[in-house]
Amino acid sequence: MRAVDPVEVPIAIAFLSGQTRRGRLGVSYAALRTARDVAPVATPELTVADVDIAFGELAAISGPGATTQRKERLEALMARATADEQDFLARLIVGELRQGALQALVLEAVAAAAGVALSDVRKAAMSAGGVGEVAQALLQEGKSALTRFSIKLMQPILPMLSQSAPDPAAALQTLGTAAFEWKVDGARVQVHKSGDEVRVYTRNLNDVTPRVPEIVAVARASPRRNLILDGEAIALRPDSTPHSFQYTMRRFGRRLGVGARQLEQPLSVFFFDCLLSDDEVLADRPASERFRVLEDALARESIIPRTVTADPAEASNFFEQAIAHGHEGVVAKSLDAPYEAGRRGTGWIKIKRANTLDLVVLAAEWGHGRRRGWLSNLHLGARDAEGGGYVMLGKTFKGLTDQLLEWQTAEFLRRETSRDASAVYLRPELVVEIAFNEVQSSARYSGGLALRFARVKGYRPDKSPESADTIATVRSLYAAQVHAGAPKDEP
Repeated sequence: MRAVDPVEVPIAIAFLSGQTRRGRLGVSYAALRTARDVAPVATPELTVADVDIAFGELAAISGPGATTQRKERLEALMARATADEQDFLARLIVGELRQGALQALVLEAVAAAAGVALSDVRKAAMSAGGVGEVAQALLQEGKSALTRFSIKLMQPILPMLSQSAPDPAAALQTLGTAAFEWKVDGARVQVHKSGDEVRVYTRNLNDVTPRVPEIVAVARASPRRNLILDGEAIALRPDSTPHSFQYTMRRFGRRLGVGARQLEQPLSVFFFDCLLSDDEVLADRPASERFRVLEDALARESIIPRTVTADPAEASNFFEQAIAHGHEGVVAKSLDAPYEAGRRGTGWIKIKRANTLDLVVLAAEWGHGRRRGWLSNLHLGARDAEGGGYVMLGKTFKGLTDQLLEWQTAEFLRRETSRDASAVYLRPELVVEIAFNEVQSSARYSGGLALRFARVKGYRPDKSPESADTIATVRSLYAAQVHAGAPKDEP
């Protein structure tokens, strides 16, 4: 980090984190394989800025002849690279760098290079929505630059994430007295209000304000001048039970005909946290204080149902109420915890009726019989937050409709990196929510664990692979099962 030209710091950080900064480049595996046959140069000449510009040009290519143009541009880039650089670029493009320098480690490097506390760098990066801009300012200007990176209106921050527990009693053992909230299967939204100006951001920090006028109206009705709110938007039936997640997400994918969509498919919003009220930043305050501010800022019907208890029976009863209303379960929250933006903190624990995990599709096998011609059997991976990459937890073809099979086959082939006689291997980009009965020990997979009766609940286009559940979470679920006397081994 100290050696990198300050202008190139955000690019270098993206590359070290396994990202291109330009999103999907539209490069097929076949084109990449052909480009790898280009003779390498002997002496390095490429800079990270050169590569970033080339990636930008690749991402911008579209229209007739785009495939040929991408192939030519990619080959021109590879012709300027050494053999080692060609290998690095190929792996970077397909998302398989596997060098161990994930974003968490890059944060440590930036902190060490600048001689500042890791906690300060992490906090600034979360407020800025990423580490690149923070690192550039820090390495150019020193620690004083961190003061500009704080929670600000109209600058979305990374959402706090939750861990998992098998039941409310287990969550109480970890948290003590806790707030329990309904866990609705909607779209995460972050709402910023400054006077009459309101903006709505998704989990991925995309501005979707024009598509969700109902949410804008709720925020504008608040008596508070300035607000930053965290919540979930969801489409409800007339009886107040939820539509499917996919049904809710249709509202976020449509830019046109919003008025008609609003009438046909209205959204409700339930807020559960307040990070700023008027001129006070609240993220570092205890959750109990943020809850009080939230209740003063919004009408009751716009706040997620919540109860505070230390009694396992009362918590379980609240959980059953959430299930009876058609929701996924509950989230237990520490009353003392701050809002840990961008982190899967220990202060939030989700509990669902059916065990579910958000996993990454690593590969898929061709179907047989009536599924012939479709990619069917999914290879499922949990994120390895410490070592990088993904740890396979098993396979499943259950829960897939014909429509989903057709869709995923097309999407998988767009992400193909290689194949053999049994499977097509993919760039790890698609997150799928998997329901399962329990976690079992297994000698079949490298992580030593497998999911029993795994089935597809649905794809999560709102989630990135970086937000998928970790192998550490899976291990904790297994440990809790063993403690409770659940079966430990595969039949």
